Amino acid sequence: MSYNTFANFYDGLTGNVDYPRRAAYFDSVIKKYNPDASILLDLACGTGTLSIELAKLGYDVVGTDASAQMLSEAMQKKACALYGENFEREEPSDPQIEKILFLCQPMEELDMYGTIDAAVCALDSINHVTDEKTVQKIFDRVSLFLNPGAVFVFDVNSVYKHREVLGNNVFVFDRDEVYCVWQNIYQEENFQVQMDLDFFEYDESTDTYTRTSESFCERAYTDEQVREFIQKSGLNLVAVYAEDSFDPVQEDTQRIIYVAQKPVQKK
Repeated sequence: MSYNTFANFYDGLTGNVDYPRRAAYFDSVIKKYNPDASILLDLACGTGTLSIELAKLGYDVVGTDASAQMLSEAMQKKACALYGENFEREEPSDPQIEKILFLCQPMEELDMYGTIDAAVCALDSINHVTDEKTVQKIFDRVSLFLNPGAVFVFDVNSVYKHREVLGNNVFVFDRDEVYCVWQNIYQEENFQVQMDLDFFEYDESTDTYTRTSESFCERAYTDEQVREFIQKSGLNLVAVYAEDSFDPVQEDTQRIIYVAQKPVQKK
């Protein structure tokens, strides 16, 4: 999955996401279970918006993603945050944003320079991995680099969302920069959704549209499966929440938040 085309329009198509609010929520969860956390991994960081918001909250952020195109957008976004869209500032605006390190790595091949105090994985990135063995490798790699007491906070789309909300539906996005038709096909086996996206980008100079396409698949994992991934990686499940809250999960919860923690070795 390269997301070559998707990377160009990702921010426009996810404009409904309140990134400062999401960053504040992740920060509150991290502080609840590891209040001294400072070095943070943003796993599958995409175009880096959440990384920047977490850096503003004082974390030393490392953002990793498998897509070079996504990280190219992230680097541009970081430069704009530091120096302004037209680079009108001579000095960087925020030393924490300046320290953000972006690395091009698949989640299952995570390789950090040292250990970390917290990790987040947002916007159903885990669901994009449809092979259970690969998902287990992701949890194993994150666990390897967590300090004792460090937390891994991640969200997943629920089986309910895949079956009742995303499955067999068509979504149309009419944005200034692109017209997108998003078609989903639900597969009951493994609760997977095949997603086919067609992008129509207007070229004013020629009065024509250029069509590009991208396809990928998302898989929903049951609560039992997620708990097994966590347990096998040597982490402890400490909390499960619904929809960026501290509320319990309901039958119709669409996004589930899991909090796993690296055990502290007893002396």
